[in-house]
Amino acid sequence: MIHFEHLDKYYKTKKGRHYVFKDVNISLPTDRNIAILGPNGVGKSTLIRLMGGADMPSRGRIHSQKNISWPLGLQGGLQGSMSARENVRFVARIHGYNNTKAIEQQVEEFAEIGRFFDEPVKNYSSGMRARITFGLTMGFDFDFDVLLIDELGAVGDANFRKKSEKLLLDKYEKTKLIMVNHSIRGLKKYCDAGVLIHEQNLIFFDSLGEAIKKYRDIYVK
Repeated sequence: MIHFEHLDKYYKTKKGRHYVFKDVNISLPTDRNIAILGPNGVGKSTLIRLMGGADMPSRGRIHSQKNISWPLGLQGGLQGSMSARENVRFVARIHGYNNTKAIEQQVEEFAEIGRFFDEPVKNYSSGMRARITFGLTMGFDFDFDVLLIDELGAVGDANFRKKSEKLLLDKYEKTKLIMVNHSIRGLKKYCDAGVLIHEQNLIFFDSLGEAIKKYRDIYVK
């Protein structure tokens, strides 16, 4: 399970705190493939970043005994001042890989971003960041119980998406997913349960069909 305990996430504005999530208390199963549903701006990517440790709660905590990946996709979880190569080297070492050169080469070949592989990540487009995070996570045998995926379908050109989806399907049998995707069709392809973001809170549905129906009832006019 992934446990949320009294979770708040807010940003300070000139008009005061803007809450994305407020006093969230829920436990999400880690034996299901879960779609995150909600309209633009409601906090889907923020939720992925919070679960993956790329962002921190304003109050409360998220914890789990399962091994959860960093965010894959358009947002990613890379250190901006470091190059992709340096990020790959750092992540590989903290996961116990000594032969980082081999890993660097494989991610570089997978990501297909040329000379930018040695440029600071802060200069990357969101698509380039996604290629690195996805290649790093999916290209190696990291023992993740849950993969966090943010808009995989928007990563790269058609050939790269095809390659990424093949890797995802290869991992699909061994791990579970929590996924953001604006395409309902894409969510149905991989997920069987759903979480709806509504009124700064999370509602879990054991059936993806029920989650989609509730999402449409509330948000699709």
